[in-house]
Amino acid sequence: NEILIQAVNKVIEANKDNPVIYIKNIMKKNLINKFAPFQAYEGTEEVELVSGLHIVSDYIFTKYEGNAFSNSKLNEFLKEHLVECVEVVGVDGGGCVALTALGAIKEGYSVIVNEKAIGTMFDKNKEKYFKKLREADVKFI
Repeated sequence: NEILIQAVNKVIEANKDNPVIYIKNIMKKNLINKFAPFQAYEGTEEVELVSGLHIVSDYIFTKYEGNAFSNSKLNEFLKEHLVECVEVVGVDGGGCVALTALGAIKEGYSVIVNEKAIGTMFDKNKEKYFKKLREADVKFI
């Protein structure tokens, strides 16, 4: 979605003096994922960062679950760089983006949810997760 990419690029440009981190979503080949609305398996184009996305750093982490903090290297990196606040943007506010925001809270970070730069594939899930995030005093912009 070109509009979403443009919105995410605006956030990237506004934060290029901060560590901008990219997350690659890789799915495990199993029966459940076979029925997912998209397939992003190791070695496929769907795993790569989307064309048109501004790449301003080489801070790229891989995740195999919805929450990007399931990759402990992400948290290690943020601690090493003394990051206290995480701004989340991305493809699915009803999935990975919200789960990562919740994961960031669990790890002790303050979180900004930039709604202008978040798409969604699952509206009901997005509403449910965003309600949880609001209850956790996450900042929405």
